[in-house]
Amino acid sequence: MTLVGRAALLLAFAAALYAVGAALWSRRKGRREFLASAERGVWAVFATTTTAVVVMWILLLSNRFDVADVAGYSNITLGWRYKITALWSSQAGSLLLWMWFLSIAAVLVVLTNRKRNRELMPVVVAVLMGIAVFFTSVLSFITSPFATISPVPADGRGLNPLLQNPYMESHPPLLYIGYVGLSIPFAFAIAALVTRRLDSTWITSIRRWTILSWMFLTIGIILGSRWAYEELGWGGYWAWDPVENAALMPWLVATAFLHSVMVQERRGMLRIWNMVLVILTFTLALFGTFLTRSGILSSVHAFGESTLGPYFLALIVVVLAGSFALLISRLSLLRSENSLESYVSREAIFLYNNLLLVGLAFAVFWGTMFPVLTEAVQGEKITVGQGFFNQVAAPIGLALLFFTGVGPLIPWRKASPRELRRRFMWPLVVAAVAVIPALYFAQEGAKWWAALAIVLGAFTVACILGEYWRGIRVRHQLGGISWPGAVGQLFSRNRRRYGGYVVHLGVVSIIVAIACQGAFSTQGDLALRTGQTGEVAGYQFTNDGGTRTRDDHKMSVGVALGVSEDGNRFTTLNPGVDVFTAQMQRSSEVAVDTSPFRDVYVVLVGLTPDGLARISVFINPMMMWIWIGGLVMVLGSIIAVWPSRRPRAAVVPAAAGADGRVPE
Repeated sequence: MTLVGRAALLLAFAAALYAVGAALWSRRKGRREFLASAERGVWAVFATTTTAVVVMWILLLSNRFDVADVAGYSNITLGWRYKITALWSSQAGSLLLWMWFLSIAAVLVVLTNRKRNRELMPVVVAVLMGIAVFFTSVLSFITSPFATISPVPADGRGLNPLLQNPYMESHPPLLYIGYVGLSIPFAFAIAALVTRRLDSTWITSIRRWTILSWMFLTIGIILGSRWAYEELGWGGYWAWDPVENAALMPWLVATAFLHSVMVQERRGMLRIWNMVLVILTFTLALFGTFLTRSGILSSVHAFGESTLGPYFLALIVVVLAGSFALLISRLSLLRSENSLESYVSREAIFLYNNLLLVGLAFAVFWGTMFPVLTEAVQGEKITVGQGFFNQVAAPIGLALLFFTGVGPLIPWRKASPRELRRRFMWPLVVAAVAVIPALYFAQEGAKWWAALAIVLGAFTVACILGEYWRGIRVRHQLGGISWPGAVGQLFSRNRRRYGGYVVHLGVVSIIVAIACQGAFSTQGDLALRTGQTGEVAGYQFTNDGGTRTRDDHKMSVGVALGVSEDGNRFTTLNPGVDVFTAQMQRSSEVAVDTSPFRDVYVVLVGLTPDGLARISVFINPMMMWIWIGGLVMVLGSIIAVWPSRRPRAAVVPAAAGADGRVPE
């Protein structure tokens, strides 16, 4: 079976190389039959890569411990679900998954562009298959998932206990789908530059690809945060870990692009800027892959020491140098059709939004790479702590929250003072009312950030809901349809716009929850013997007794903790600690009681033979709203990309204003 897998990867490499050559030859000679042949090469890459993935899964499920990745990441007792996920637990296996998703995306691009974008497709195919050449060459000649070992062990080491978690079954693949999806906008951007077709065609072709890629990155980041919260036992969900940052950076730049591309579509502006954002987004996706495999930074998510770093770094340099050289050669064709007429306009707000997002991405990049830079200059690594990231992210997050509310209400080109007063009157009233509870909570220090987030969150929600109300009311009154019908028509006629507003509601939920969690969370440590009670932040914890168990896989200790508030017991939590015998690795089993306004999060630090339980307690406010906000963002993304019905005449076409709004 290993020979079949190796052969499949070699054939994938050959097919990708052929597809690049045939696509470029088609572009040079204008021979459509060569483009068709190149597209068949894309199908061949998909077929051979799929074969390699299937073979790897067969090896994992059949306990072929003569294969290094099977012996290193699986064992006889591992459940079939985790044997499947062991594919992306290894370095070579994760690259194989990356390559498989790339082949699927390339096939979908070919299928959806059979009758359109034919002038762009030779370059699109060449770029995608050029990326495939890199990954298949790495998998074939440098780090093969089908490498064998001798002597053959009787059993494997098993999967890292930290990865035996449902969130880790989905978190890495979803991130990879997001990373791979970002290669499609990049390929179309390069094709537009090469062919000089710099109109809106390439923008239209990548719209759904970009939103979907952004959505999968969002889901992956949220699930990764949830995994860290439940599995690592430190009471938090985001530690500004280098690999966490590697996923966040392309997400931030992609978010900037999704906003600024609307300015290009509507006003013909920011054309050079949008090209830069597309290039940077894809480069940062590659950079994330580089960070986890280079070994230059330590992370719980990384694969440790590796020889792949120089190859990925070389790819990043080639992508950046080639892309920007091509962009510079086309600058004269990318002049904006219009200029910024007012600093108080929707395009200006989008520009401010872009600068904040890219600025935050740069700050995260700087903080992540600072240890590497200091080691190169001074000979020692100086690590940047969470404090740096928090200090930078907090004001930028609040500014983004403000612009999220302001943006939809300001018209294109310029806004009159009278119109601004009319549109912002009620949101400002809501914000003023929100000041009262905010001042109650904001008593000192960092809590002012949370108070400001509450006020800005209320303002932004009022702005967004006001937009929904105006659109629904006009359709009901002037269109003569029912209220439910007006709601349905609002979304069906402009899914992208109103789906985006749903995403914004999710962003508000997350930012406000993060601010409150950072300002109002409390932590305490207790040492309780059986029957004893201790208190943290107004909650009483009673040790109801410990347990000790052992089986073939692990040794486990746990404690039952009765949790009360004001003397009224409302739950029993059962935190524990597992020590897996195969790896001799400790894993915390945290216990969480969740409500809409707080999490009671308990970690068992240790349990002595005489029943003394040492526990850490974290009271985390508003945690539920981080996860709810993530779900709302995903829902909004789905609405935005959902195919619209055939366009029909607007309800009141004559009443539409110059900015595309339907007046009240």
